[in-house]
Amino acid sequence: MTLTGQKPSTLILWAVLALPVLPMIGPLLGDDPEAFHHLLRPTGEWAARFMIIGMMASGLMLLFKGKSWPRWLLHHRRDIEVAAFAYAALHTLVYVIDRGSLDRIIDALKHTEIWTGWLAFLIFVPLALTSNDAAQRRMHGGWKLLQRAAYPAAVLVLIHWAALHNWGSWQPAAVHFAPLVALWAYRAWYWYLRERPGRPA
Repeated sequence: MTLTGQKPSTLILWAVLALPVLPMIGPLLGDDPEAFHHLLRPTGEWAARFMIIGMMASGLMLLFKGKSWPRWLLHHRRDIEVAAFAYAALHTLVYVIDRGSLDRIIDALKHTEIWTGWLAFLIFVPLALTSNDAAQRRMHGGWKLLQRAAYPAAVLVLIHWAALHNWGSWQPAAVHFAPLVALWAYRAWYWYLRERPGRPA
């Protein structure tokens, strides 16, 4: 343990999760509106990447039974998902400042790539606020039920990303989400579709 109460491996993970924000510091603190606008892409992409990695943990545990690295990933899933929310919050903040006014923000809500992003973020807010041991103890079984909302939120993130630029971003979105979708399909097959001893074919 360290002075912060965290293991060195956890501190190293936090440092790694913070690395993508380093090149963003200049545009965030600078006065170049164009550079600030360009932060929309990296903040959103890193939020999605960390969300995907965190959500892959359970599927990887099932796929690679007995391996230690999926267990490590599952153990640190909360850290990764909190980092995903932090980047999503930064993405939202950049978007709001970049739009410049409430009227422009509301006017954009009619677009698929906008309302899906807002809805996904609103779903992730309670998930992030309850991503701690105290909330898990207080909510008991309700905590797991709430956390399952991450699945429809992830679908909304996929649509949000794919629909950008008149659906011109569907390819990078598909590439990023493909491993997660494949693991979801594998879990569905493993638990519900595969033949098991004593189960009718």
